[in-house]
Amino acid sequence: MTSPRTATRNRVIVGVDGSDSSKQALRWGAFLARATACTVEAVWAWEPFSALGYLGAGWAAMPADWDPSADAEKMLTATIDEVFGSHRPEGLVLTVREGNPASILLEASRQASSLVVGSRGHGGFVGLLLGSVSAACSEHATCPVLVLHGAALPPD
Repeated sequence: MTSPRTATRNRVIVGVDGSDSSKQALRWGAFLARATACTVEAVWAWEPFSALGYLGAGWAAMPADWDPSADAEKMLTATIDEVFGSHRPEGLVLTVREGNPASILLEASRQASSLVVGSRGHGGFVGLLLGSVSAACSEHATCPVLVLHGAALPPD
């Protein structure tokens, strides 16, 4: 019988935020999952203030029916569709969680076989070589971490 700990190790966690870098991470995550007989879990984490975007000097009025979690789910699904089309990896799991992206990814990857992230997402400062989420993940993860740079596609 497979223990719960072993069963969860058969996942490749991929951090997704809709950026080109995270789309590369999805491609490579799917490649790693196929090569290691794992499933892919695409994780989109959102924070209340980052979901609002940069508001400038003042606060913008928020619609009373705004659901940032539902919006994040739609953006994750759109990103998955753009990357894979109708050829989604078998067993693909989509996860949307509220919280700090690095913390969410580190928690999700605790029992995973690997974590794949892009080198730069939508956050951070333009001049940084490695984004804050990818830096935190590569520093603190308990599983191997692949940080994607560039646009090289995985092998077929």
